[in-house]
Amino acid sequence: MTGDNGIRLWWDGGGWSPSDVTGAVQVVDSWLVDEGRVRGFDRHARRFGAACSRFSGPGTGGFLSAVAETLPARGRWFPRVELVETGSRTRLRLWLRPAPPRTRTVRLWNSGPDRRTLPAVKGVDLDHLAALRAAAVEAGADEALLLSPEGHVLEGCTTSVLWWRGDALCGPPPGPGLLSGVTRALLGDLAGRPVVAESATPADLADVPVWTVNALHGVRPVTEGLGRFLEEDMAKAEHWQARLESLAAPVVPALNT
Repeated sequence: MTGDNGIRLWWDGGGWSPSDVTGAVQVVDSWLVDEGRVRGFDRHARRFGAACSRFSGPGTGGFLSAVAETLPARGRWFPRVELVETGSRTRLRLWLRPAPPRTRTVRLWNSGPDRRTLPAVKGVDLDHLAALRAAAVEAGADEALLLSPEGHVLEGCTTSVLWWRGDALCGPPPGPGLLSGVTRALLGDLAGRPVVAESATPADLADVPVWTVNALHGVRPVTEGLGRFLEEDMAKAEHWQARLESLAAPVVPALNT
């Protein structure tokens, strides 16, 4: 299937074929390709492979190696890899999409307690998260904020949420209620230590700078809906964005995922 939104291709174990069958998407993963360079492709590959194994899906090593070889060397792209249940069998698919423009800031809308069925796997709750994001846009924001039943900040519907306590980069504790964020992990590497785990309510973050981070946009300071935003916070965010972008590298196709 082709069009303005890109091209979808099935993987048959030895090559590609047009995706002309619909199905239920169980697992997805995405990353930014900019002039053939990607940040953390190996981490995305491991996360996707681990999630597919939870559904007894096919092995992803050959598929991801073929994806790496297929990624365009020019332009900005935001490919999505998928595990799809077609009814007769579970199949792997590549959706090669042009990348939307990067935005530098984000406004959050509090959607209340998290109602995802499987938060640690990206894909199962796509329709629910898309509805939340649509509600956020209708409310004048860009992204929906998810909270734990206890009222602690978890993440956005398409982003990890991080904040600064002085010189410490902090975020929600990892676990089954949180997607394992690749960009969050890369920023921890750049900081020289893992992100400090902290359970925090929105009120706890009223006086600290808050970021949302993901593979598409990188670092975006939150200007409304959570934390505090000052103009000087933008310079710090852009500094870390530049450091994050420096991690982009050509993809190595040989994978053992």
